[in-house]
Amino acid sequence: MKLYSDEELARILDQKIFHLISEAADRLGMECYVVGGYVRDLFLERPCDDIDVVVVGSGIEVAKELKRMLGRHAHLSVFKNFGTAQVKTQDDLEVEFVGARRESYSHDSRKPIVENGTLEDDQNRRDFTINAMAICLNHSRFGELVDPFNGLADLEDGIIATPLEPGITFSDDPLRMMRCIRFATQLNFQIEDETFEALQHMADRIKIVSGERIEVELNKIIMSPHPSIGFDYLQRSGLLQLILPELAALDIVEQRNGKAHKNNFYHTLEVLENVIKVTPHSQLSTLNSQLYLRWSALLHDIGKTKTKRWDPAVGWTFHNHNYIGAKMVPQIFRRLKLPMGAEMKYVQKLVDLHMRPQVIADNEVTDSAVRRLLNDAGDDIDDLMTLCEADITSKNEVRKKMFLENFRLVRVKLADLKEKDYKRLLQPVIDGNEIMEMFHLKPSREVGTLKQCLKDAVLDNRVENEREPLMQLLIQKAREMGLSTDEHLSK
Repeated sequence: MKLYSDEELARILDQKIFHLISEAADRLGMECYVVGGYVRDLFLERPCDDIDVVVVGSGIEVAKELKRMLGRHAHLSVFKNFGTAQVKTQDDLEVEFVGARRESYSHDSRKPIVENGTLEDDQNRRDFTINAMAICLNHSRFGELVDPFNGLADLEDGIIATPLEPGITFSDDPLRMMRCIRFATQLNFQIEDETFEALQHMADRIKIVSGERIEVELNKIIMSPHPSIGFDYLQRSGLLQLILPELAALDIVEQRNGKAHKNNFYHTLEVLENVIKVTPHSQLSTLNSQLYLRWSALLHDIGKTKTKRWDPAVGWTFHNHNYIGAKMVPQIFRRLKLPMGAEMKYVQKLVDLHMRPQVIADNEVTDSAVRRLLNDAGDDIDDLMTLCEADITSKNEVRKKMFLENFRLVRVKLADLKEKDYKRLLQPVIDGNEIMEMFHLKPSREVGTLKQCLKDAVLDNRVENEREPLMQLLIQKAREMGLSTDEHLSK
């Protein structure tokens, strides 16, 4: 972070757009300030394309005057219901204007009652001290920092704190609790003690926030450099239990007869961090972004709570947790308003398959097992292998090394199959339509059985994926099932 004097701020803001805003506000006789994230990121020396301007008066009128000055080189959008306006310049610079205001809230709604206010009123309603700083753009005070809550000091100390008493800030707009944790995660800041206590005390208020709003903040946390920071805060504050209870439930360690299982919540956070370490170097599939690979890491073990059993012979078991977890994914996506299409199916697939490479690596790495894995994972196989390798968090270095070496062998065999065009190799050349025509069948269980017979033979490499050997196998299977075959097929 870098500290600037007012004179230095004036030099930094010595850009055409800020001088034009200054001139527009002065012509109308209104105070005008750049506020919020732009000011915060200026001191943090982070890039920020969002310019928010507060006008003590009408933000819409200043926006209109700026548009008049820019002429055809700018586009003006006015949102009268919200008292805001946006000016977009020809070089894609966007400036949002709003009039200074004060807000009051009812207990059961995030929608405030808004009234015109002073700059002080506007700064009071801001979520955090680091977002409440303002820099004056009027000519007579150009570059002057207005920082009533010592946001600059909090920036320097790496602290997230609220301008007013935190209980009031979070009660007024409970989404700010998610934003608090999101900023702490993105900036790697500490949440101030009183503010964190308010998070714990006010957590239940998150229930009035829509799933769509929570999804946006969760995704920003997940896409942070170290999202485990945010999920640790979410868990300790009690918010995670309310928004993603399936994940929160993993934060437990049970012991019986001297045997304890690991804490699967913190194991999950470790897997998430491991995925992030390697994804810049991995080739993610075209359809799915890093975001949903990270969601897969976050949800890969959610089935363990429901499948945990004590077996005196072996200790704690979690049999079929991948299958149960995959069944839980749609309800989680639906509740959080996450996409229910290809993205959800991708996460569901990775959760379901994440144990398969480990089972292969636990035994001899056979061609048959690798072919079946590639058939089931399809184009997402590289993402699946990335997740599975990230899932190796054992502190036993010998065991960890063994798994990684076996995973390397799996990858070698996968690469060989892909090089030979695995889609052609693994899909039988005789399909369901041809089977129905040959045996005069309609879609039925018999057709499925015959198709599976051919597929198993191809995946196990028992026959070449060619018409003649597959036809012989098909006729033999059909006879075993008591199906009649055409005379010419038998020859």
